[in-house]
Formats: sequence, structure tokens, C-alpha cells
Amino acid sequence: QLMTIGLVQLNADGSVKTDGAGKPLDSYTQDDVTNLARVFTGYDLDIRTAERNTVTPPGASYTIESNAWTQRPMALTASRHSTLAATFLGTTVPAGTPGDQALKIALDALVAHPNTAPFISRQLIQRLVTSNPSPAYVKRVADVFANNGAGVRGDMKSVIAAILLDNEARSPAGLDSPDFGHVREPMVRFVQWARTCGLASAAGTWRIGNLSSTSNGLGQSPLRSPSVFNFYRPGYVPPSTAIAAKGMVAPEFQIVTETSVGGYINFLGGVLQNGFNSKDVVAAYANEKALVLNPAALVDRLALLFTANQLSAATRALIVDALSDPAVTASSTDAVKLNRITAAVLLVMACPEYLVQK
Repeated sequence: QLMTIGLVQLNADGSVKTDGAGKPLDSYTQDDVTNLARVFTGYDLDIRTAERNTVTPPGASYTIESNAWTQRPMALTASRHSTLAATFLGTTVPAGTPGDQALKIALDALVAHPNTAPFISRQLIQRLVTSNPSPAYVKRVADVFANNGAGVRGDMKSVIAAILLDNEARSPAGLDSPDFGHVREPMVRFVQWARTCGLASAAGTWRIGNLSSTSNGLGQSPLRSPSVFNFYRPGYVPPSTAIAAKGMVAPEFQIVTETSVGGYINFLGGVLQNGFNSKDVVAAYANEKALVLNPAALVDRLALLFTANQLSAATRALIVDALSDPAVTASSTDAVKLNRITAAVLLVMACPEYLVQK
């Protein structure tokens, strides 16, 4: 329930429903949790016998299962599934219902719950557009979640389109508002760099490793969140800040610390040029190499691809000036040319216009 409907009852615009005393109304009870848990009994990782003890980790003397199971849904063992009746959130799964049918009933009930549309819609807006969407924006998207125009509920293609094409997302006013946008989380920055600059693995192994270190990594790594509630809370408020004073939230700031800010720069300083795994995983910078002799053109390309041309004139001038010394010529070594390219990428990826996405 925490992941689909939230803790408290919501109106269609994401605002909290309250009782006569102004206290938020709970969205579920302990009985709901207990009964819904029955539906999910019997499910386990789909690790097949032929896949066990087939892989020897590098430098190890033991074997483990292959990772094929990570690409498959969990498997149901019928004998381990509870066939007791389960009543939750106004829905009842009759006693004796097979596990797969019980799961469908439960998922349908969660999708149909009145909280799901505003709860999911607001968090998707936070991830894709802005941390503090207006209630009207949330409601417009929630309405599409409830009905895509063809009577279908939960059509995610229509929901995503509604989020990205909404006037609040596309209006130029957001570019000038300090209250609009959101911090790009570290892993998103990393993936953007990898895709933009042509990261590739010569051996095809893609050994990048754990990037969770806050001192010399991203402070974030896939599938390594510190709890089941992920890396940060959608309602996180940085304490003693202007954001808090305005009654706003900034979810991604929950993983921003003095250490992580410096660690991010340290991380870029190493991987932009040296990559990973003894330079097996490195960026090609093919398009950037074509512009290396022209720092202004190089910065313009990076500003377009990384910041959607939102780099301020002052920031652009600072970066171009920094790249101009030492001079790079056609006869410069490849190492010198690479230094200019990676310095340009680092400076763009460290500037405020990039770190805050609008």
C-alpha cells in the first residue's frame, strides 16, 4: 500500500483529506495489511535448478547461481500460497482462489483505489518535471490516469504524455522561477553522460561496480538503495532552508550532503577520462573530439545536450575561458585534447544550470 496509495487519503489533486479536527485520514488499517499479505504468499525468486552453482565470481573459489533470474518475474509455488479469504481496501478475494487469480484481483483493486491516481501522478511529476507541482497539475494528470479518454484506467503512456505536455511543464515561466524544477539525481546524471558521450565496454562486461560512495562515487547505485523506501522520500524537506520556509519539498536533496557534493566532482574527475575496469568501460567522445579545437563550439554542444540550452551566458563564458588555457591545436597530443573535452564535460555537469533540471 505504501508504494501505490500512500499513508493517507487523498483528493484528486493530491491534497490530503482530513477529519473534522483537521487530522489526516489513514488510507489503510492493519487488517488491510494482514489480509493483502496473504495474496502475495507463495511467490519467490525464479531461480531454476540448472542455473544454480554455475558461475564463479572473479577471484572466488565458490560458485553461485547465474543472474538469469533477475530478468524474470517472481514464480508462484501453489503449495506455499495461502488460500484463505482476504478482505482489504473494500475488496475480497474469496477463499480457495488460486494464487495468480488472487494476485490479479489485488492489483486491480490497488489500481482502482481512489488514492492511486493522485499518489502515483504526483510522484511521476516530481521525477520528470518539478518537485512541487500545483494541485491543478496533479489533478489534470490524475484525471488521465483515471481515464485516458477511451475508458482505460492506468494507461501509463497517456499519463506520461499528460505530464510532459502539460502547460505547467512546458511554460517558459518555469525557467525563470526558483520554485520550479528538481535536482537531477546522481544516477540520472551518470546515465545521461554515458549515453551522450558514447560510453562503451570493449570486453562487453560492463564492470562499473558499486557507485554508492559519497566521497569518490555518485552516492547512489542501481538496486542499492539503503531501504525498501528507495533513496529519498517524495516529501523530504531540507531543514532550515528557504525551501522549508516556503513549505516546499525537495526529494533529491535527501541524498545531497557536503561530502556527496565534493565526492561527485571527485568521481567525475576520474571516470570522465579513465572510465572503469582499467579503461575497459570508457567514453568515446566522438562528436566532442570533432570540436576540441573550438572551446566555444564544444561548450555549445554540451550545453544543448546536457542543459537543453539553459546554460547562462555568464556560466558559458566562465567555462569557455577556463578551456582556452592551455591552448589546444591540431598538433596537440590526444591526451591534451582529451583533457579539454573532459574538463568541458565536468564543468557543465557541475554547474547549477545542469544540476537543477527545468
